[in-house]
Amino acid sequence: MSTARGFRASTFLGLAVALGLTACSTGQTAGKAGDDDVAKVSGKISLTYLQKQGDQEYFIGEAEGAKAKAAELGIDLKVVNLGNDANKTVSEVQSAIAQKSNGLIIVVPDPAVGPQVVQTARAAKVALLTSDDQICVTGPEPSACPKGDLVPRIGFSGAQMGREVGKRAGEEYKKTDWNPADTRVISAWKHDVTVCADRVNAAKETFIDTAGASIQRIDVATDNTPTGAQDKVAASVTANRAVKHWIVLGCNDENVQGGVTALQNAGYEPDDVIGVGLGAYLACKDWNGGKPTGMKAALFINGRDVGALAVQTMYDRLRNGKAMPAEAFAPTAMVDATTWRTAGVTCS
Repeated sequence: MSTARGFRASTFLGLAVALGLTACSTGQTAGKAGDDDVAKVSGKISLTYLQKQGDQEYFIGEAEGAKAKAAELGIDLKVVNLGNDANKTVSEVQSAIAQKSNGLIIVVPDPAVGPQVVQTARAAKVALLTSDDQICVTGPEPSACPKGDLVPRIGFSGAQMGREVGKRAGEEYKKTDWNPADTRVISAWKHDVTVCADRVNAAKETFIDTAGASIQRIDVATDNTPTGAQDKVAASVTANRAVKHWIVLGCNDENVQGGVTALQNAGYEPDDVIGVGLGAYLACKDWNGGKPTGMKAALFINGRDVGALAVQTMYDRLRNGKAMPAEAFAPTAMVDATTWRTAGVTCS
């Protein structure tokens, strides 16, 4: 058993026991995503925002948006970078509760830790909200979770974003004279992240509908990082050297950037690659240089909007007792080398 699988199995087994004991001792059924036991706060509100990959451009923007909204509302906000460490998630949640946070907003590195996070927050009667990625109350896989057991989430509509990406990729394909027989669509994402699957599946379907061509698809499992995607895509390209043209789709900019780089390193020219990113925070670096690139466009998702909306949603819950929506979405915009600056994309 791998370390990751071992963590996921042991975490869920321990939580299952804890949930079972809770259900027996209270006479109530554990596993609903509501937070009815959380009281309104009349004094100063204290929140903790726990983010995976907190040094990534998108999440930096998210933290900035959260801080700005917290300052506006008079909230005491602490932001914690979890990196990719699922074990750190649990300890930081416990630490935030010990420091008297009234509410937790979290982007988990691994959805398997979700049930334990939920149980810990509930035991302390602390409000819980997720941003970006979903977590399930009753199991480690949000994709297999009943909708009523998903913790409320602020972010973007995965399916809607995927459709926008697929549509733009299809439009770019229609500008070419590529033969479908020697063209492939490569889709890269972390397969256990539900919102990634929503995005990629919608992108693949919409691309085919827009392109009006039947093109073979290759799915690649990655860790959602540029280097991880680059390595995995490179292996797929090596196994398909007869392919002349590639369309690269993915869960985020990291996957598409990694794929585009792998193809470039394999000798493919920018005119033989159509990459459509999701985020624009890495795609803009290609465009900023002014050189031809396989990254043809990207859907701009503004982390600041998500961070601000998450803090506002938590404030409304804690101050006014307003129920948190199952999901709330921030706006998006498609950008490319000619429009990214005017759209407000931050590129550093």
